[in-house]
Order: sequence, then structure tokens, then C-alpha cells
Amino acid sequence: QVQLVESAGGLVQAGGSLRLSCAASGGTFNNRPWAWFRQTPGRERELVAAVGWSGDTTYYADSVKGRFTIFRDTAKNTVYLQMNSLKPEDTDVYYCAIGRSFCGERSCPYEHWGQGTQVTVSL
Repeated sequence: QVQLVESAGGLVQAGGSLRLSCAASGGTFNNRPWAWFRQTPGRERELVAAVGWSGDTTYYADSVKGRFTIFRDTAKNTVYLQMNSLKPEDTDVYYCAIGRSFCGERSCPYEHWGQGTQVTVSL
């Protein structure tokens, strides 16, 4: 059974940094896109960042470009989200996800999800 386990989020002041990690187990994850989403209750889930199935491409939402970096360690089946220059509007529950094989990172149906981790940015 595939499991995605995310690191704890946390509370950070505006302008600070935080790194999230997500470790996958129970399956094979080569040739799949990995992504981070975020969601506030009552709002649509937003794709924040993704890395393509080959590892050669990335996508970032306009709201996080230049501040967030997604990268993965295939040997550890782990994806990271480095978040810098955090803003209060980045406060949300963050979810990691893995998509189908050979699927475009922006349009992919994501099949496996983490449990979500809370990130809170204070003024």
C-alpha cells in the first residue's frame, strides 16, 4: 500500500523559511510527477509546485515563483518543498502528491496523497 508521509509544518514569521519533506513507500515511483498542493477549507486545492516525471521540468504557481523550490531525491523516494520569504498568505494546509506514470506535472491526475501538514505564517 502506497503511503506518503509528510514532515511537520509549523509556525514561522513572515520573511522566514521552512522546508517540507514527503517520503513515499509501498510502491515504485520512478517516471512519475511529484507535486505540492495547498488548500484552505472551503477553497479549491491549489497546485503550488511540481516536478515532472523525468525530473527535468518544474512548475510553480505565480504566487510562489522565486520563493519556493521543489526538488526530489529519487534514491530516498522523497520530495521537498523549500519555502523562503514566506508571507501570511502562504498559510495553508500543504499536501504532497504523486501522479500517474509519464504524466504531465500540471495536468496529471494525482493518485497518491499525503495527510497534509499545516503551515502558518504570522506577521
